[in-house]
Parts: sequence; structure tokens; C-alpha cells
Amino acid sequence: MIEAVDLCKHYGSFAAVDNLTFTIRRGEVVAFLGPNGAGKSTTMKVLTGYLAPTSGTARLAGVDVVQDRVRAAEKLGYLPENGPLYPEMTPREFLSFFGEARGMSRARLAERLDFVTRECDLHELLHKPLGTCSKGQKQRVGMAQALLHDPEVMILDEPTTGLDPNQIRHVRELVKKLGETRTVLLSTHLFQEVEAMAGRVLLVHNGRIVFDGTPDEFKARGGGRMDQAFHTLTATS
Repeated sequence: MIEAVDLCKHYGSFAAVDNLTFTIRRGEVVAFLGPNGAGKSTTMKVLTGYLAPTSGTARLAGVDVVQDRVRAAEKLGYLPENGPLYPEMTPREFLSFFGEARGMSRARLAERLDFVTRECDLHELLHKPLGTCSKGQKQRVGMAQALLHDPEVMILDEPTTGLDPNQIRHVRELVKKLGETRTVLLSTHLFQEVEAMAGRVLLVHNGRIVFDGTPDEFKARGGGRMDQAFHTLTATS
């Protein structure tokens, strides 16, 4: 469902992504880890079609992201870390705008609005201007936007940022539920989120994959501690 083959992204002589290859199947929730500057964000931008790769191939649900960007976007729900929201719009207006832009019928949009309002706990926010919402509230609206068109693939960048403990628990449960039928690539710096949501870990460093395995296998590389495994693998690779 997500496939990167020999993916490269160069900025002059600097390789932000260096021959990255991995595959993620349907029904997997995969944590995408890496230190700052490791190439994680660049990889995600290439996968979402925001950046074109220098070479290599990226596919979502079998669709080449470069060759058919529009059809690939139909398969994808994307939550950026600091997604742009129109401050003068209410969440309902914002979500309706995105649904119409995606060509959803009125009936389908109404059905999906009900779903994301419930799943992302937006009932009390629907008619509140986004400019007056807290960071956590905006994050929930961003998650609703990513879910709105019922995508097969979801790429989530720091989805629990700004949320309170109850909201974090709700997002964890939602991501695990989504992962039963969809493919989820989850970028996070929080190891507790990895253990709570992911069944697999991809660790990137210097533009390359340096670990691919289960959370337990990852912890074992650090003597039972994720933070130690992260340090060991990124300090010596």
C-alpha cells in the first residue's frame, strides 16, 4: 500500500534521502522514526506528492505518486504536523470545502462529516472559528480532514501534538482501529506513542533505513529501552 523503491532526494550535493526502499502492507500501523535532519520529513513529503524525488519510485495503493499525483492523492489521507487551516472558517465549513474540492457528492459528504465529527470529537467545535481554536482542537480538525474521504492510506505527522491525555487516548484507539483495514504511516518523536499504536518501526538516519522491525525488536537493540535503541542506532550508523 506504501512502496518506496530506491528513493532519492538531493539538494545539490546533499542527499536528504539516499536510496530508501521499504514496503508497507494493508493493515499495518508503522511508526516512522528518525532524528532531526535524518530525512524523515523529506521522505513523507515525497510520499505525499509534495516533493518530487530526484530518482526512484514512490507508490500509494499501487499508484505512482509522480506519474499520477491526482489519483494517488485520492488514496491518501495526510495530517501534516502543522497543517494549514483557514482561521476565518469553522470546522464544518473547512471540512465541507475539502469534501467539495475532492468531488464528494452532497450525500456522501454529509455521511462522512457525521463520521469524522464523531470519531474526532468535533461536536462542540463545528461552528467555532478555527482562528479561536486551541492547538489540540486544530489537530483534531486536521485529523478529521485526513479521514474525510475514507482513504486507504494515511500518513500522520505527530498526530497527538497538542492533545490532552484523554484526546491522546482517543487518537491512539482511532489509529489502531484505522490500521485494521487501512495502512497507517505514523511519524512521531514520542516512544510511548510507538508502543501504544504501532506494530512495526522504521528508523531512518542520514537518509537511509537503519532499522525495520517490531517495537519489541527495536527495544531489544537498546537493552529493553526504546530511547537507548534510538541513540545506539543513530549514533553509530
